[in-house]
Amino acid sequence: MSCGLPSDSTLHRYASIIPDWDAFVNAALTPLPAVLRVNTLLAEPEDVVERLARRGFHLTPLPWGGLYQCAAPGLGRTLEHWAGCFYLQEAAQTLPPLALDPQPGETVLDLCASPGGKASQMAALMENRGTLVVNEPIARRQPALLANLNRLGVLNSVVTAYRGESFPGSGCFDRVLVDAPCSGEGTLRKDSSMRRGASAATIHRLAALQRRLIVRAFDLVRPGGTLVYSTCTFAPEENEAVIASLLEVRKATVERAALPTSTSAGLTTWDGATLPEELAGCARVYPHQGDSGGGFLARVCRSRDES
Repeated sequence: MSCGLPSDSTLHRYASIIPDWDAFVNAALTPLPAVLRVNTLLAEPEDVVERLARRGFHLTPLPWGGLYQCAAPGLGRTLEHWAGCFYLQEAAQTLPPLALDPQPGETVLDLCASPGGKASQMAALMENRGTLVVNEPIARRQPALLANLNRLGVLNSVVTAYRGESFPGSGCFDRVLVDAPCSGEGTLRKDSSMRRGASAATIHRLAALQRRLIVRAFDLVRPGGTLVYSTCTFAPEENEAVIASLLEVRKATVERAALPTSTSAGLTTWDGATLPEELAGCARVYPHQGDSGGGFLARVCRSRDES
C-alpha cells in the first residue's frame, strides 16, 4: 500500500503516472539486490560465474547478457572484482549505454562520467576500439573514475575535465551520453532517504543545469549521430521537460530505444501541461518492472541533413 512511503514524501505526486502504484511502493521498500556486469574486456561470463561459484557466490543471470544477481554480500572484496573481471552496477544503470549502442571504431563522448560504470560498459561495447572521451568536471570524483577505467582495462579512453555545459567543439562525436546530475529519486532502494523524494527547489535547480547540458551535448553530436539523455530520477521536470526544451531549440528527433527489459512510455502530459507526442518514445524505468533502481532515458537523433 502507498502508506509504506513517508506521508510527506513528494513521491506521492507520481501515483497517477506510475503503473501499479502499490507494486512500485512495495519495490521501493525492498532492498536493492546486488548486480554485477561481467567486464568482457577482461573476462568471459562463464569464467566469472565459475570462479565466483568456487568462492561461494551463486549468480542468477538476468534477462540480458552479462548481468547477474547475487544475494550474498562481499562481491566487492573478491580477487575477481579487483582484477576487473566485473563491475557492480544497478541493472537499470546499464540501459543508457545499451540505448546509445556505441560501435567499435566510433568517436563517443560520456559527458558526465564518474564513477565510470557506463564509460567502461561503452568501452566494452566498442571492444576498446575507436575513441571514448570520458569527461568529469568535479575534481573529487575523478580519482574513482580513473581507478575504475584502469581496473577494468579500458584502453581507448581520453579523460577530460570540462564543465559539461561548456565542453568545446561542435559536431565532433558519433554518439554522446549525458547521464545527467539529477535529484536521484530512482536510488530509493539503496538510499532510504530518497523515499521522501526530492524537494521542488532541488528539482528546479537541477533541471536548469540539465537543460544547458542537453543543448551543449546535442551540438557536439555530428549530423546523423545519436544522443542519449538519462537520469536516475522520476521527476518529469528533469526528464521529459528537459527533452521538450531541447526540441524547442534544436532540430532533434526522439527515437524509441530497443531495450532488453520492460519500461514505461514517456509522459506526454504532466501537471496540466501538454508535452510533444514524440516524448512517448522515451523510456521510464520503475523498480518493480525489472527489480532494479529507477530512472529515465531518451534516445535523440540529429538529422543527417543538418549542416
